[in-house]
Amino acid sequence: MNKEVKVLAILQARMSSSRLPGKVLKPLLGKPMLERQLERLQQVKKIDLVLVATSDGDEDSAIEELCKKVNVPCFRGSLNDVLNRFYQAAKTYQPEHVVRLTGDCPLVSPKIIDKVISQHLSSDKVYTSNCYPPSLPDGLDMEIFTWDALEVAEQEVKSDYDREHVTTYIRNNLTKEKQGFYIHPTDLSAHRWTVDYPEDFKLVSEIFSALYPKNQMFELNDILVFLEENPELSSMNQHKIRNETCQ
Repeated sequence: MNKEVKVLAILQARMSSSRLPGKVLKPLLGKPMLERQLERLQQVKKIDLVLVATSDGDEDSAIEELCKKVNVPCFRGSLNDVLNRFYQAAKTYQPEHVVRLTGDCPLVSPKIIDKVISQHLSSDKVYTSNCYPPSLPDGLDMEIFTWDALEVAEQEVKSDYDREHVTTYIRNNLTKEKQGFYIHPTDLSAHRWTVDYPEDFKLVSEIFSALYPKNQMFELNDILVFLEENPELSSMNQHKIRNETCQ
C-alpha cells in the first residue's frame, strides 16, 4: 500500500468496443492510441499516480502488455462490473481522491484536468466533474470523487447499470451542495474529440499528425486553432451524437 498517493487516476480501457473494436490500441502516429493518451496524462501535475484498469478477459491481455512496456500500473478485474474494477484497483493505494478517465479520449487536456482537480481539492465537494452541463469538447470529460464515496458505492450498488457506469450512484445520492461543476469560460461542447467510430479516429489522427511533430504536448487552444483553419475536418464526425456525459 502506498500512503503517498493522494490523487489516483484510473483510466478504464478495454478492447471489446462494439462500435470500433480494439480502438484503444489502434496506431496513432506509430504508437497505440492508449499510449498516446498516457503520454498526455503524465503531464498532469495534480495526479500522484496513473493506472490502467482493464478486464480479466483474454483479449485485454494486450492492454496489460502495453502497460508493462510503458511502465504504467495495470489492474485487471471484471469486464461488466466496472465499479468493482475501480474499487479493487484503488483499494491497493487507498487514495484520498480518485480521478476517473476513459481510454477513448486521446486528446485529453492535462491543463483542464489540473484545473478540475484543483477546484475539487480546494472545496468540500465529494464529487466534481467537467461534464454537467457539458462545456468542453466530447472527449475531455473527467470526474474526481473521494475514496469514501467510491467505497460506499461499492458496498451499496446493486443494479447492473450503476455497476457498469461507476459514478451514477455517487452522483444520484449526493445533494447538489456536495457536487462541484467545472464550467469552461467558452462553450466548446459542440466539438467531438472522443473516439467511438472510424470517423472519430480519422479526425484525431489528423489532429495528431498536424500538431504532434511541432509540439508533443499540444493543448486545447492549439487544436481549436488548427480546426478553425481546417473547418472541413470537424464536419467529418459532427453527425455523431455526443456521448452521455461521463459514462
